[in-house]
Amino acid sequence: MEAKDGSFGFDFDAIYTEINLGESFTYEFGGRNSSVELKEQAGQTEITITFDAETENPVELQKQGWQAILNNFKKYTETN
Repeated sequence: MEAKDGSFGFDFDAIYTEINLGESFTYEFGGRNSSVELKEQAGQTEITITFDAETENPVELQKQGWQAILNNFKKYTETN
C-alpha cells in the first residue's frame, strides 16, 4: 500500500481464512487477524472492519488509517 504522494508505503500480504459471499470474510496478516462484515442498509452497504492492532502505532491512528482506506474505496466505487 502506498500513499498517493509517495510519502509512505508498506507491503500488505494476507491469507483469507474464511469467506461468506456477500456477508463477511476474515484474513490473517503478519500474525494478526481481521474480519470484515458487509450489511445492507437502505440500499447501501455498511462495511465493518475489526482488526488486531499492532504495537508500533496508537490504536486511534490505526483506526484512522483503516477508515481512510474505506473512504477511498467508497469514492472509487461511486465514480467507477
